[in-house]
Amino acid sequence: MSDSSESRAKLDPALRERLMKESRNPWRGFRRVIWIACLGSASIGFFVMSAKAIAGNKVLVSDAGIQIGALAIFSGLLWLDRSREN
Repeated sequence: MSDSSESRAKLDPALRERLMKESRNPWRGFRRVIWIACLGSASIGFFVMSAKAIAGNKVLVSDAGIQIGALAIFSGLLWLDRSREN
């Protein structure tokens, strides 16, 4: 058991804090990349759909609802996954 306490004493405090932070929120950076990519996709889809509607083409309300829902969901997920340290 003394080996564990010795290795803990040898670990850099900044590295230990970073590892503890990562253990509380695993895969946080990867999740944020996924949320940003999905939010970007929903934004582009909504922009294209809006441009079609402005041009006079028919846009189904259900399709617009899906795009608006995707924007809301992925914005919310990105907001919930923010850093709360401050």
